[in-house]
Amino acid sequence: MKSSFNLAILVLVAANLYGPVCHWLTVVGVFRAATDIVTTEAQKIHKIEDTMQCEDMHHYQPTGEIFAACEDSLLPRFKWFPPLGNLQGPAQSTGSFHVIDTKTLESRRLTFENFHGPFVTHGLDLVDDPDRQGAIYIYAINHLSNPHYFEKPSAEGIPKAHSQIELFHHVLGSSTVRHVRSISHPLIVTPNDIYAESLHSIYVTNDHFYREGFMRTVEDILPLAKWTNVIHVNVNHIQSNSADTGIDAVVASQGYLNINGLGHGQSQEELLLSSAAGGIMYRARADRSNRTLAVLDEFAFESTIDNPTYYHDPYATPDNDASGYVVGGLLRAVDLRRTHNDPHAQEGVMVWHLRRHFGDTANPEWEKRLLFEDDGSAIRSASTALLLPVEPRDPAAKTAMLFVTGFVSKNIIAVEVPL
Repeated sequence: MKSSFNLAILVLVAANLYGPVCHWLTVVGVFRAATDIVTTEAQKIHKIEDTMQCEDMHHYQPTGEIFAACEDSLLPRFKWFPPLGNLQGPAQSTGSFHVIDTKTLESRRLTFENFHGPFVTHGLDLVDDPDRQGAIYIYAINHLSNPHYFEKPSAEGIPKAHSQIELFHHVLGSSTVRHVRSISHPLIVTPNDIYAESLHSIYVTNDHFYREGFMRTVEDILPLAKWTNVIHVNVNHIQSNSADTGIDAVVASQGYLNINGLGHGQSQEELLLSSAAGGIMYRARADRSNRTLAVLDEFAFESTIDNPTYYHDPYATPDNDASGYVVGGLLRAVDLRRTHNDPHAQEGVMVWHLRRHFGDTANPEWEKRLLFEDDGSAIRSASTALLLPVEPRDPAAKTAMLFVTGFVSKNIIAVEVPL
């Protein structure tokens, strides 16, 4: 009887694990091979100069420009970038903000005021200046090293990284960006991305529970390690010389596998989250009364995904509306543990488009399509992808310009794709 009971328990556990494990193996690309470049129409790929390792980018609709946080040199990230477990510090590099003209595909670098770095870039978000028309604030992750560790390397229990958030101010059209303040809080541990609800209210993802060590490895390879969270931060003081002054933070949502990117959805109320290793995008809504997030639904993809974006189709018709969600990720994330600190490796990419289905009502409500795939030759890694409309030359052949960037890519790329 006891052996039968144990067997029943084993079968039950195996049944519960089978689905998540199979999905995870698909997501990380265990059964996928990197092949030659694949695009639906094999259009010309444009590489935008001076856009190195721009992990995140945002389209600012009022000016039509893309803002990105980039590195200024390629090699430092392969030694120091805590999100990849690269912890050969201290951090010394200073990245920069870039503004991309989406018509000419040219990038211009903004000059810092009141800031000297280091600045190890990651996620960012933009919010309008409520007091000045034609100006914005930029929230950005900065993966600093911890001076308490590197001054005393033998000290046990002191983390190597001391990541925080920087707040900048930019007058649109100018060539400078001014540092306003730094933001630090004990709940902001492994920050990845930022969602700016307003100037005084932001959400931040912690992409790992463990910063380093054996348990960090377990967290990376265990599909049931749903240990990461989203933090809500009230920035009560916009001006402060102290990183922790006027900062109030709480856990807004938790229980995710490797939560990563945040994005703005189809409405002001819709917040997008992505579980990178889980290959799942969540749609959520904020409850401002208790500073929590309520997940409304979720969508699974066949690769890792990162910073989600939403595309509004200005040429939508009742029978053809390409509005939907765009996410990019890795072709074979399973290789990342081998390639994460190798400047010469290649990580292939996959970019997905999720839109409502039109046509036969017997089909699923949502249509998911692979927009772009590359073996790493055109772009190494994909962390953000966004679509911008192209005026239709043929109503039956709608296209858009796809921009893709990655955390270790040499350039942002742009390619016209069919929708």
